[in-house]
Amino acid sequence: MIIVFKPQAQKKDIQRVLDKVEKLGLQTHISQGENTLVVGLVGDTTRVDPKRIEVEESVERIMKVSEPYKLANRAFHPEDSVIDVSGVKVGSKELTLIAGPCSVESKEQLLEVAHRVKESGANLLRGGAYKPRTSPYSFQGMGSSALDLLVKAKEETGLPIVSELMSEKHIEEFNDKVDLVQIGARNMQNFDLLKEVGERIKKPVLLKRGLSNTYEEWLMSAEYIMAHGNPNVILCERGIRTFETYTRNTLDLQAIPVLKRLTHLPIIIDPSHAGGKWWLVEPMAKASVVAGCDGLMIEVHNDPESALCDGPQSLKPDRYDDLIKKIRKLEKAL
Repeated sequence: MIIVFKPQAQKKDIQRVLDKVEKLGLQTHISQGENTLVVGLVGDTTRVDPKRIEVEESVERIMKVSEPYKLANRAFHPEDSVIDVSGVKVGSKELTLIAGPCSVESKEQLLEVAHRVKESGANLLRGGAYKPRTSPYSFQGMGSSALDLLVKAKEETGLPIVSELMSEKHIEEFNDKVDLVQIGARNMQNFDLLKEVGERIKKPVLLKRGLSNTYEEWLMSAEYIMAHGNPNVILCERGIRTFETYTRNTLDLQAIPVLKRLTHLPIIIDPSHAGGKWWLVEPMAKASVVAGCDGLMIEVHNDPESALCDGPQSLKPDRYDDLIKKIRKLEKAL
């Protein structure tokens, strides 16, 4: 349920309405727009008699929200959210560019890639420390030592860090070292982890879409994080599993306009994991920008032929630089 207040509503009158609904056991979430104040009610809204609220002179109208996600719903928060990731404003007019290797493999590899993507215009550095792999025999990441290398790269380049959290036992370490905490596709519906992230993670969260999840399921996972205390969620579309086997996944470009309608949360596109082939990254990145995404997350490796993880989908630094130049021209054209 949503209460929309009149533009001229006084603070004391608004507070009286809030006190009235909070006494009924509901939580109130305030969204202050440029001209409108919207308050979302979360809880058992059957306790609320709309007529008792509508009689208040400060109230414009009351609306019921049919979708199960509330805090992530655009109706609760009509204006786009802009998430501050250590000074990088994700969801603003400027395109967010996240780049770096799938996994941290060595100090030399990471620092070379970090400096190159910074020169190309990236404003966030990605790098996997703990890697979820289908095979137990595949490279699982360097763990804590990789996070230390990412911190070193941040010190040298100034790029804030993006890395994937796989277990609640690493939360304190991620709070200390990581600027944007990624929840991967395989953990999108790990609800116990999402609760812990909402309660204990102090940094913004990048929530990737699951391999076969609907928009509503994805937004409900965001709702878990937000409902448990962390409102700073960024969505990431990385391709879904379909019947097609030629590409690794199928990038769902429709997710961009659909989510822009359903939610106020920013959306990042990961064209690297979508296609699984480096030569698909450029056309899919361009298409995503045209469709209105808030940013791109692209894997870049200085020697993809020898990469320990996802080499075939990684761009070399020169190709990444060329792509970003084309993206900048495309932005001007748009």
